[in-house]
Amino acid sequence: MTLDHKKYMRRAYELALKSYNEGGCPIGGVLVDADGNILGEGHNMRVQENNPIIHGEMSAMRAAGARKNYHGTTMYTTLSPCMMCTGTILQFHIPRVVVGDTVNSEGNAELLRSKGVEVIIMDDPDCIALVQKFREEKPDLWLEDWGGDASPTNL
Repeated sequence: MTLDHKKYMRRAYELALKSYNEGGCPIGGVLVDADGNILGEGHNMRVQENNPIIHGEMSAMRAAGARKNYHGTTMYTTLSPCMMCTGTILQFHIPRVVVGDTVNSEGNAELLRSKGVEVIIMDDPDCIALVQKFREEKPDLWLEDWGGDASPTNL
């Protein structure tokens, strides 16, 4: 089955927008199985829950719950994954990641690829614009979400 990447990225974007509207970092994640069923979805809730590890991808994983394995799954994320989320994707052998935005952050797409993960870059204009708006409005919160690091991959 061919997954409808635009459909699931649109859902991830809606979740990112929800986080933005709640005052949080606008990053959404959706975990989908090989048949196109959404296993879990969520958005960055670092601000809302005062929890530094609830990024969009982590929120989607939490909603999906523990599974025997993640074979055949795809993680849709509105922004290229940070090191923590990359580690989670690698830890649980998620074979494919679809990324909505590598313009605002390069993230770790190349690291994922080097470990055998298929990475599809969409560079969706809505995902890019939302994060750019957030970065302009709340630069300190943007850096906090990345661990306070102003390295080139985070700027």
